[in-house]
Amino acid sequence: MKVTETLNEGLKRGYNIVVTAAEMDEKVNEKLLEAQPEVEMKGFRKGKVPMALLKKQFGDKVMGEAMQESIDGAMSKHFEESGDRPAMQPEIKMTNDDWKPGDDVDVSVSYEKLPEIPEVDLKKIKLEKLVVKAEDKDIDEALSNLAENAQNFDDRKKGSKSKDGDQVTIDFLGKVDGEPFEGGAAEDYPLVLGSNSFIPGFEAQLVGAKVGDDVEVNVDFPAEYQAEHLAGKAAVFECKIKAVKEPKAAEINDELAKQFGAEDLASLKTQVAERLEAEFGGASRAVQKRKLLDELDKLVKFELPPSLVEAEAGQIAHQLWHEENPDVEGHDHPEIETTDEHKGLAERRVRLGLLLAEMGRKNEIEVTDAEMTQAIMNQARQYPGQERQFFEFVQQNQQMQQQMRAPIFEDKVVDYVFELAEVKEKIVKKAALEKAVEALEDDAS
Repeated sequence: MKVTETLNEGLKRGYNIVVTAAEMDEKVNEKLLEAQPEVEMKGFRKGKVPMALLKKQFGDKVMGEAMQESIDGAMSKHFEESGDRPAMQPEIKMTNDDWKPGDDVDVSVSYEKLPEIPEVDLKKIKLEKLVVKAEDKDIDEALSNLAENAQNFDDRKKGSKSKDGDQVTIDFLGKVDGEPFEGGAAEDYPLVLGSNSFIPGFEAQLVGAKVGDDVEVNVDFPAEYQAEHLAGKAAVFECKIKAVKEPKAAEINDELAKQFGAEDLASLKTQVAERLEAEFGGASRAVQKRKLLDELDKLVKFELPPSLVEAEAGQIAHQLWHEENPDVEGHDHPEIETTDEHKGLAERRVRLGLLLAEMGRKNEIEVTDAEMTQAIMNQARQYPGQERQFFEFVQQNQQMQQQMRAPIFEDKVVDYVFELAEVKEKIVKKAALEKAVEALEDDAS
């Protein structure tokens, strides 16, 4: 086998690999000899089929396998000896299209190798960690939100008309073409007006009703309604208003605390403070991570594989285009051109991605099976009732696994850097942290 370099320009590499006919024939014979003991053929005992007959019967198929194995072996040996790591899958193609058995095999191989990434003295990196303590006003605000979500309803004054947001208790009977239909009737049904829990247009027609009123609600079932016999049909609901109640936030007391699983109000306040500080901590980490990435981006410069930058720029342009055109789903849209801005952002992302990957590789940072399982379980909760199917889907999908593994790996590398860097804590108010987070969102990358 002969390997000749044809391109050495920046990170681009090209090679011509020649596998001689003799080498191919030897490889084919090896594979046939390996398979011979298990081959059965009419007229011969198992394992006794002559090699000449085996070659005639299976030679073409084995030749293809031998060719692929020879090329793969040559590439593996090349990467081992050269130390090159391809940025993307190498492009491999056979150059002698008129090849026939007995000819040498000529193969062209091209790829972009990953660059040499310089070492960074992480101990010289200086970072600031914003620390926010939950203040009484923050806790009170959170408790007020809990109370509002746990709202009760009190009867309005006699004769009061219902308003949007009120709860009305109704008896109703639904009819289509003058006939009642299954599931279209109920008694003492509590309905919050504006909750959109009924057919579109239903609740709005009950706004302004009083206790004792009989209201005829006219609506059309949606064309895509789940019950096919009702889909797109006009319906009339005869409604009797039995109660009109206005929303009233629950009182902030021990009773409210018990609704949220706490022993008393003091315990609930402690839980709320802990949750708030965990949220503040997450926001603070995001700010600190951005500062770290900015520092690394300033410290390290190296040549980037053009293919990675081009692919990343295209992805950024595509994502931003869809954000600006949210009504367009799928990929049925005009070709999206990348700009210098997209390319600049792509270069930063590729540079930092390669740097963090190299730090993780050199320091043997890996995502454990337990961490992956936990991540899959967390995401599976977004699909109630289909958790098992989601879990199995991820297990069988390597690309999905990589998409989930990448951010976990990055966070572990970032945490490793935080441990080595000089990090000073700075206690600030909630408003200062919010301002820092807003700055991140305005300059998202």
